[in-house]
Amino acid sequence: MYWKQLKKTASKYRILFTGGGTGGHLFPAVAVAQKVRELQPDADILFVGTGNKIEANVVPKLGYKFRSIWISGFRRSLSLQNLLFPVKLLVSMLQSLAISMSFKPKVAIGSGAYVTGPALWGASIMGAKIMLLEQNSYPGITNRMLEKKADEIHLSFEDSKKYFRDESKLYLSGNPVRVDFGNMSREESAAEFGFDANKKILLILGGSLGAGSINNTVADKLDEITQSGQVQVLWQTGKNYYEQYKIIAGEGVKINPFIENMNAAYSCADLVIARAGATTIAETALLGLPVVFVPSPNVAEDHQYKNAKSIEDAGGCVLIKDSALQESLLPVVSELLNNSNERAKLSSNIKKFSKPEAADVIAGRVLALADQNF
Repeated sequence: MYWKQLKKTASKYRILFTGGGTGGHLFPAVAVAQKVRELQPDADILFVGTGNKIEANVVPKLGYKFRSIWISGFRRSLSLQNLLFPVKLLVSMLQSLAISMSFKPKVAIGSGAYVTGPALWGASIMGAKIMLLEQNSYPGITNRMLEKKADEIHLSFEDSKKYFRDESKLYLSGNPVRVDFGNMSREESAAEFGFDANKKILLILGGSLGAGSINNTVADKLDEITQSGQVQVLWQTGKNYYEQYKIIAGEGVKINPFIENMNAAYSCADLVIARAGATTIAETALLGLPVVFVPSPNVAEDHQYKNAKSIEDAGGCVLIKDSALQESLLPVVSELLNNSNERAKLSSNIKKFSKPEAADVIAGRVLALADQNF
């Protein structure tokens, strides 16, 4: 009787999102949540993540409810922290079950990283429909392990299909991008960072945690990049590197551990230097930004290089291997900042890789699954 009453009184659109650790896992989930809220304003949305990663800071600021669980990844190298992994896993599973017993989600969406395992397990025990979002061409181990529990798996790359066993669950929907992108003028967005809108703006991104090789090379070449006085630099070092590089900031050079207003950053950028993560690719493609991709060499199956290479082959980006950064970055950046025709060509070609409807499509499926589960 008690459980029947719970089912009768529970809201129809109770949606649990889980994923994070990096912006690449978090922001696709945010994009879908924004679209769900737009389509169904009374939807009750809860994010589940870890308390010491990007999601704990970003999600509450966006106005969503947030609960944390005690979990971390298993390190591949020898580490004392691995001894705690079984304990953390058990605790996180119990926490996840308690969260889902309280929230009673109709649908639970996992966007990747280790936190999604226990969170989706708890939601599935409580009868939630399970959806996975896979941003990369080579799926993460958590999503591959969760395939059996999933009702739907939404992919960004055709190549991902071969890594899953049940094709009936797969949807090639694209990587969802936040709804607030592309609505700021250059003047307004440049002013956000104290920049002169009449001068060039170079945006440097290494992901939310940072990229050591990009940061080191930019630091070495910064004087040469800015010596004309006509180039301004907006540089996201990542939280792991900010203390090391913050003293370099000055007039025309803004350094941040993390850029919260990415809409403003993208809206004023003339050229972007970035890792080739799936979310960065989706965002820059949607906005048609000229990009120099520097794929990380430290990812599974070298998937960042494969993603960027397909775009380079179509004339949609410049690709620099991590090992060639020191010798190639300055000449490439100088050439592109002084060649508006080449930037326009890159902009036009990368747009062909955009799937602007991805968030709409996935949010529609979320609501459809909720309808089925009522």
